[in-house]
Amino acid sequence: MSDRVYFALYSRISNGDYAINQRLPSENTLSGELGVSRPVLRIALEKLRSEGIIYSRQGAGNFVRAAASKPVGFARVETLADVQRCYEFRITIETAAAECAALRQNKAVLDEIEHALDMMRMATGSREHREDADFAFHMAITKGANNQYFEASMRALREHIYVGMRMHGESLMTDGAVALQAVLEEHAAIFDAISDRNGTLAANLMRTHLEHSRDRLFGGGLLDLRMKERPPGT
Repeated sequence: MSDRVYFALYSRISNGDYAINQRLPSENTLSGELGVSRPVLRIALEKLRSEGIIYSRQGAGNFVRAAASKPVGFARVETLADVQRCYEFRITIETAAAECAALRQNKAVLDEIEHALDMMRMATGSREHREDADFAFHMAITKGANNQYFEASMRALREHIYVGMRMHGESLMTDGAVALQAVLEEHAAIFDAISDRNGTLAANLMRTHLEHSRDRLFGGGLLDLRMKERPPGT
């Protein structure tokens, strides 16, 4: 639950809903808006503070910190072609990350992946698709690869991935409970392969899952991203 609150607040801050140095709403207000208890909210706020996203002033509350410069950054998603390009990039890095995670995982990694999977199970049982749980699952695997370049890329792509996940979730909701269950089973199979330290299987399952996700979203009709030839002299 605290992960869901963390991602919700992170998204608000990233999208500019709260300006730099703006005071966040009170804990009572936020807990009411997000439908969680104050202890759960405080765990999420502490995580945001530890990552330098917000800061506290004694007796005054929590404030948005100016974003630090990042070594990796991407322009905003503006077209369906951008969503397709994001999937291409994800297939490349997440397939490799899944294989590394299977070979390098420990109990803490498995616990984090399984926790995200449990959130997805609960959402599927309620016939919902939760982008925060979906992203948490993929992020936990990337962290499990023990390679900061994979992790930094995923964090930088967070909002871009959310766009694709949100659109994919809408398509799943249209297809109903069967589609939601099928996607959950894809995630569970990836987790099992990582738990078994089967890197080759984990990589193949991750690639298949992301390709299925992309194809469900685009209906099997991908956009033609070939560059046109320029006339001579231009």
